Amino acid sequence: MAQKTELPVITPTEEPAWKQRAVERSTRAAKLRAEQRVVQFLDAAQAIIAEKGSIDLTVQEVVDRSRQSLRSFYQHFSGKHELLLALFEDALNESARQIREASAVEPDPLGQLRITVHLLYEQSHSDRARQQRPLFTDFAPQLLVSHPTEVKVAHAPLLALITDMMTRAAAAGQLRPDLKPRRAAAMVMQTVMFLAQSNGVSEDENVHPITVEEVWDFCLSGFTGGIRST
Repeated sequence: MAQKTELPVITPTEEPAWKQRAVERSTRAAKLRAEQRVVQFLDAAQAIIAEKGSIDLTVQEVVDRSRQSLRSFYQHFSGKHELLLALFEDALNESARQIREASAVEPDPLGQLRITVHLLYEQSHSDRARQQRPLFTDFAPQLLVSHPTEVKVAHAPLLALITDMMTRAAAAGQLRPDLKPRRAAAMVMQTVMFLAQSNGVSEDENVHPITVEEVWDFCLSGFTGGIRST
């Protein structure tokens, strides 16, 4: 009886190095083009919001302003909600980056918190912030009710930064012993941003806007128990 001949086992060889390089180069180029298109959509949406003073825009308006296609838009965003969320996250990420850089020159944790409160207030009350105000006064409250998880994710970088400062200030004995750093950081962040974004809304000339020093003193008395920092 004839014996069966076993077929040799062929082990697949690795991809040639030149092919790997070509694929990686192609992938990098595609990623770069995608990032550029996303930035164009975000810039277009931000310009429309600044002009209208509201988030009452359409996807088609954004597409027309960006001079790209509707197909390209839906390759990157599921719709208007995701576009506005990207703008919201981008604003908060940029805020955290600027604060991290500005506070890095101050070695004292409490001094870093003071810089943070001042800069966050200025960022939230600046001309750029006024252009973005509908994102915070209209979109954010809607988002908080309908998509609370997305709000937490958007604020995460800023909250983590302030929490780190609070933790180090607590370790240095500069805060009340009963204070929970993360909870205190969340309250400081929300207090500063709310006061800055709502400040100056009234047209009554007799109204005296809350100053950033008042905001800092209020926050400081809360997390130090009233012991003023020099």
